[in-house]
Amino acid sequence: MNDDWEKRVDAAWATFDEYPEERAAEFRAVIDALVAELPDGSPLGPFERACAWDSTGHSDKAAALYREALANGLSGYKGRRAKIQLSSSLRNIGQAEEGVKLLTPELDGPSDELDDAVRATLALCLSSLGRDREGLSLVLGALAPHLPRYQRSMANYARALVEPAD
Repeated sequence: MNDDWEKRVDAAWATFDEYPEERAAEFRAVIDALVAELPDGSPLGPFERACAWDSTGHSDKAAALYREALANGLSGYKGRRAKIQLSSSLRNIGQAEEGVKLLTPELDGPSDELDDAVRATLALCLSSLGRDREGLSLVLGALAPHLPRYQRSMANYARALVEPAD
């Protein structure tokens, strides 16, 4: 879609906090109106609608829309966002294993500003499956580079959580 449409979507999302829970349907209607401008089959439509449902507490409705967006070819940065958000939604609806399968390949994908969100969401999915050590390892590994000191120690501790003992 064009830059103007993207700016209007960003502007709509900038107002999200102005919609209390009882007005969630109004916010979704704003997003739906923008989506109606898109050509049929655009992956942006189901993605934005999924985000709106997800952000208003409906992971169950969001999951199918994220899947549709990805099936319609959503890729790049928004595709990665969709995978992160779908994995979170799947965890929320009791399908954490599917979230792990979806996000694990992202650990080896091209690096961007979403790397820590991938690790944090994957850690939550792993924790929901009782795999807390693996989740904690991911979170510590993501946190370590941001620390003013102890980066090497924390990175080593993160690895030690999941490596077999000697």
